[in-house]
Formats: sequence, structure tokens, C-alpha cells
Amino acid sequence: MDRILVIDDDVELCSLVSEYLQPEGFQVESAHDGERGLERALSGDHLLIVLDVMLPKLNGFEVLRRIRRTSRIPVLLLTARGEDVDRIVGLEIGADDYLPKPFNPRELVARIRAILRRTRSPEAGRETQIPEMLRVGDIELDPATRTVRHAGQPVDLTSVEFNLLQVLLREAGRVVTREDLASSVLSRKFSPFDRSIDMHVSKVRKKLGDSDGGSDHIKTVRGVGYIFARPRDEARRGAK
Repeated sequence: MDRILVIDDDVELCSLVSEYLQPEGFQVESAHDGERGLERALSGDHLLIVLDVMLPKLNGFEVLRRIRRTSRIPVLLLTARGEDVDRIVGLEIGADDYLPKPFNPRELVARIRAILRRTRSPEAGRETQIPEMLRVGDIELDPATRTVRHAGQPVDLTSVEFNLLQVLLREAGRVVTREDLASSVLSRKFSPFDRSIDMHVSKVRKKLGDSDGGSDHIKTVRGVGYIFARPRDEARRGAK
């Protein structure tokens, strides 16, 4: 069974989550404070972490920061409903997705399955097919090893950030709408009030740094989406 760690000080909620997840094929372990949760999160025993923001001893943001220092394990952050700041901060730190409290347990299961689908290599099980290496300018992405390099130097991305960059690289030179990114990267319909895609793009931009031409690799197309600029497109703009 897939093992999931739930870090939340609400014992009753943890029990309810466990009741819903076990019939879905998940084995659930609970931790009720930030320190214990962090210790278990770094054990390497789990496929995914469900992490509450408000925790005793160590808050959820600090737990997430420390996890991201050494691990790319998918993290679903539980935030207070209406607290946009919590969601933005969580995504900036490296959460793969968020779910506001109170939530429908069925939605939690759906979010967990969506995260696991997109964080597992899409090439899994295709032993005879060699995944295509993606190279655009000074960026190189290897789907087989899920690694990214900028000018030969490794770039550390979360699973969601890797999948987002992979989509943009495959469509390099063409605009990818926010709707398409939400569907392919987050496995859900796009909402105009959901800033998740924008926050993930911002994080990828920062991690990639400037291109050889001195500009951002990922351009914003206002009101539509994003485009990964090819070197020749940058050169053409510079000549104007």
C-alpha cells in the first residue's frame, strides 16, 4: 500500500482522513506536532505528505522549508479557508498543492491521487521506449532521470515545477494557456481566482535564472498564459 503521512494536530481529523484513505489503497501515518512530523517526513518512508499550516512546536511553513532542503517528496498543504497569504507562501516555499479547511474528504483523496499521478514519471512502465531529452537554448530536461540543467549546472525543482517546465519546453515558442497548464500540471480545471500556476511559474523562473540573452526563459502573455522563449525568438526581439 502507498504510505501517506498526515501532519495535523487535530486527532479527530487525522482519524477521519485515515478512514477515507485506507479503502482507497493508502496506508496512513499521523503526526500531531511539527517536530515529530518533520522527523517522520524526512524518514523516506512515505510517498506523500499532507501538512497543516497551524501546528504546535513547529509550524507547517517551517516544516515545509526544512523538508525542501533535502527532499522533493510531494506535499499537500492544508490552509485556513480564505487565507490567500498562506496559500501563496506555501507555494513559494515548495508545496505541490493546497487544500483549504474545512474540506470534503473526497476532494482530499482526489487531490492526493492527482499529485501522485503527476509526480510519478509518465514514462513508468514503458521499458522499451527511451524518453526524449528536451533541450531549448541553455536548458536541458531529462524525463528519464527527472533532472534539469541550466548551462550545464543542475537546477533543483519540485515535482510540480519539473512537470510545468516539461510542458512549457515541449511547446517552446508557443503560448500555453493557464487552463492547459492547470489541467496538465495540476490535474484540475483552471479557476481565475487560483494563483497556483502563476506561483509555480514564478518559482521556476527564479530557479532557472536569466537566459544567455539576459532575459527570462519564461515569458508572460498577459491574460492568456506563458511561453518558453526559444533563443532565436529572443534574438529576433533584440534586433528590433
